[in-house]
Amino acid sequence: MPGIIGFYPFGEGRENWDASRFLYYGLTALQGRGEACTSIALLESESKKINIYKDNTHVEEFYKRLSENKVRGFIGIGQVSPNEDDGLIEVKEPIRLVLAGDGKPGYQGNRVEAFYKLAQRLSTLLTEREDPLDAATQIIKEAGIGFSFVALTEREEMICCRDPFGVKPLEVGAVGFDLGIVSSESAALDVVGAVHSGPIQAGECVVFDPLSIRRRNIPNSESRAYCAFEYVYLARVDSLLNDMPIYNVRERIGEILAEEKEAEGDVVIGIPETALPFALGYSNKTSIPVKLGFMRTGRHIRSALKPTQFERIMGVQLKLNPIKAAVDGKDIILIDDSVVRGNTLKNTVLNLRRKGAKRVHVRVGSPAIISHCPFGTEVPPIDELIGRALSEEEIAEIIGADSFAYLSIEGLLKAIGLPRDRLCLGCFTSEYPNKEVRK
Repeated sequence: MPGIIGFYPFGEGRENWDASRFLYYGLTALQGRGEACTSIALLESESKKINIYKDNTHVEEFYKRLSENKVRGFIGIGQVSPNEDDGLIEVKEPIRLVLAGDGKPGYQGNRVEAFYKLAQRLSTLLTEREDPLDAATQIIKEAGIGFSFVALTEREEMICCRDPFGVKPLEVGAVGFDLGIVSSESAALDVVGAVHSGPIQAGECVVFDPLSIRRRNIPNSESRAYCAFEYVYLARVDSLLNDMPIYNVRERIGEILAEEKEAEGDVVIGIPETALPFALGYSNKTSIPVKLGFMRTGRHIRSALKPTQFERIMGVQLKLNPIKAAVDGKDIILIDDSVVRGNTLKNTVLNLRRKGAKRVHVRVGSPAIISHCPFGTEVPPIDELIGRALSEEEIAEIIGADSFAYLSIEGLLKAIGLPRDRLCLGCFTSEYPNKEVRK
């Protein structure tokens, strides 16, 4: 589930642009998609050489270290990832290119290995096909489903592709006629001052070169399997996903959650940041007041992405310190976006009780996560997924809540507003959009 971005200038004086600054702000906006590794590639204006910079840290620290070297480049791509050493992919021949990828193509091996094979194949196709658009189209046909990528070549081409089912997002924008920008999320385009043009469509490739932007869809790419977990958790609340505002979806999730699993309480509290719109929707539907229940310390941390239990618990302690005045002596309806292992939620419920909460009713704005993701989203082994084997009543007992309930699959479909056959719900159902599921 990395976040990827590409920056491409046009026109006279294009070589004077500093791509690194745009990548910095864009990757900062995408930081929630990965905090363990940051990497960028810049094409120098004089040597036309691609330089790659990578570090196992978050974006701000990465750029502090990078600024000491005064790096420059007028075209660039970048990536943030939840895994260390999962940075940009480089292929040196026959055409040197660097690739930022989200998801997992249908090649053998892990995510990095599969993208390396894709990059090798793309490099070869660029020598065999006169038009890079033909090479990109062929890649989409060959590489299966479940990926999006941005590649930068030594020939000053930026090639962007989204798989035929559109599982992974990719958005495109511009700043006047001078700049073209692509990103995993539209919010990153907003942050760098670009006008959002819309999504790169499923099965579509976009090629930037010094004179043009050209787009092409592969034939018969009508099937869709947008990742449902993007709407629930992965995407920023200020993003558009496939032309749909994430905020609206999450507020509807809260309303439908109230219809399906209403609880009696004094206040509704959402766990920051993702579940706050859920809580607002729940409150609107029930007329139970919504309160700011937690204060975060330090930068934003997605504790579910941390590799160890200690780091996940510490992440919760840092970002979720309950506000005593909001919870003391009250029955709390606690809204979370999703539950993976249940350990961090257990700690959150315990902290609420320590601050004086009388009862805690947990409501979750997604169905139970019961299976892996073959398309690159970080999901723990299935034997660690609390929703796979335990009932809602059993989970309530384990986490110390007075009650616990998930949103239904039907409720999620209603909130997103898309039919079942237009979404990938595999992590909730163990049923995937392709016949050959990759383990």
